[in-house]
Amino acid sequence: MIALGLLLAVASSVAINGGYALQHSSAARLPPLSLRRPVRSLRSLAAERRWLVGFLGGIGGWVLYVVALLAAPLSLVQAASAGGIGVLAVGQRLRGAERAGVLAAFLGLALLGLSLSSHAPSSHGHAGAIVAWLLASAGAAAVVTRLLPGGAGYGTAAGILYAAGDVGTKAAVAGGARLWFVPALLACHGLAFVAMQLAFQRGGRLATAGLAVLWTNALPIAAGSVLFAEALPGAWRGAARIAAFALVLVAAVALSTGQEAIDAAPRPATLPIDSSVNERDRGDNGDDRGDGHLLCPDG
Repeated sequence: MIALGLLLAVASSVAINGGYALQHSSAARLPPLSLRRPVRSLRSLAAERRWLVGFLGGIGGWVLYVVALLAAPLSLVQAASAGGIGVLAVGQRLRGAERAGVLAAFLGLALLGLSLSSHAPSSHGHAGAIVAWLLASAGAAAVVTRLLPGGAGYGTAAGILYAAGDVGTKAAVAGGARLWFVPALLACHGLAFVAMQLAFQRGGRLATAGLAVLWTNALPIAAGSVLFAEALPGAWRGAARIAAFALVLVAAVALSTGQEAIDAAPRPATLPIDSSVNERDRGDNGDDRGDGHLLCPDG
């Protein structure tokens, strides 16, 4: 059963991260999405066939993830899923900080995999502790959007919230009274979805989805130990797991730094939009995108 769970986790990771890549390429070209006009924003996303394929692929990946949790412990499933950042890096021209971030991420996630045992015991966890984790995750997501630059902040928030949703999913699959966690996990995934789409318009693929993948995989592994009694292994495995989390933090900082470099780069003279712009320089709908390929998100 554990081997099947790991196989499903890998398939889930490919579907989810491939979906992120497709969604990013579409959302980055759309007019700025607005929380004040959620229906209009959703329609603009759904009208893009590439985005819709990516979204449906992500939904399919999440279904595979839920089935994997029925067959294997949370920490093992997350470790098997963690290689998805490699899907995001395919075909990308990486800056120095991004290369360092991807390398640190791979090393950290590889160490996480080596630190795990195929016989890791897992409990259903204490309901109160799980609720506290979900609330703390929501608070942390709100804070990072203020502390980190645009795309990196929203990408990190999405990762924290998706991780919280995964923790809620692990609690809910126990069934019975734990099904009360279903609304909470759906709320976490819904907020994460919003944060991710906002991130896609404010940063590159790795500075948004890459950061989300890091935290989506690392935090539930920590939750496995804290909430579900998946004990930290002894000897070299324990040291490897601690080193792995340190590398994940290094990767997150590096990818965030890459976003800062993009934000600080000089902008083309035609990018700022002000009252002097002629109507003929605007798109057909009278928005401020110029010829249709420039975005000016407020973040």
